Amino acid sequence: MQWIGQRGLEAWHEDSGDWIVCKSAQPSPSNPHLLTTIPGQGTIVNGPIGRTVNLLSDYQHADVEAHVEFLVSKDSNSGVYFQGRYEIQILDSWGVKNPKSSDCGGIYKRWKNDHGFEGHPPRVNACRRPGEWQTYDVIFRAPRFDTTGRKIANARFVKVIHNGVLIHENVELTGPTRASTFDDEQPRGPLMLQGDHGPVAYRNITIKPLATN
Repeated sequence: MQWIGQRGLEAWHEDSGDWIVCKSAQPSPSNPHLLTTIPGQGTIVNGPIGRTVNLLSDYQHADVEAHVEFLVSKDSNSGVYFQGRYEIQILDSWGVKNPKSSDCGGIYKRWKNDHGFEGHPPRVNACRRPGEWQTYDVIFRAPRFDTTGRKIANARFVKVIHNGVLIHENVELTGPTRASTFDDEQPRGPLMLQGDHGPVAYRNITIKPLATN
């Protein structure tokens, strides 16, 4: 088991921008679009205004089972990118009746020639109110390559569970989604947390490597 987000920023790339370590986070009583923090350890927040660098884990993963806990302020936006390439969207989508791929739990679109394609909305909207902690439990299968480096199988989200609700199953990804760190595809890559789209807090991030077959 790789414990990524238990103690602070030790497991992430040294360029952590304005990310801070705290005990917990909650919406600001004076501005629901911002978060306030409680001093301590165990939670990371993307700075006082929610606009800083993306976090990349030092650990490079292939097939994994992941658990992520997150909290957003009102109307805020973030994302978890597996291998720094394939995004599961995080958004304040509370109350959305017909979620799109850009809503919370969506597998974000790919992007080419100013056009989005291949996005996958969640089966149902399982999003909680802004300011409440939420969970993703994910099984991710990395792309496969032959001995020459040619891709022979696409990456796949085998299962995505949002707050205990199954929202994706066996979804293939033909390439990196929009705003990924990397344009190419590789057998391994870092976990990435988007930090420049609005206030977000993360805690209890764990990834368990799975046997590759």
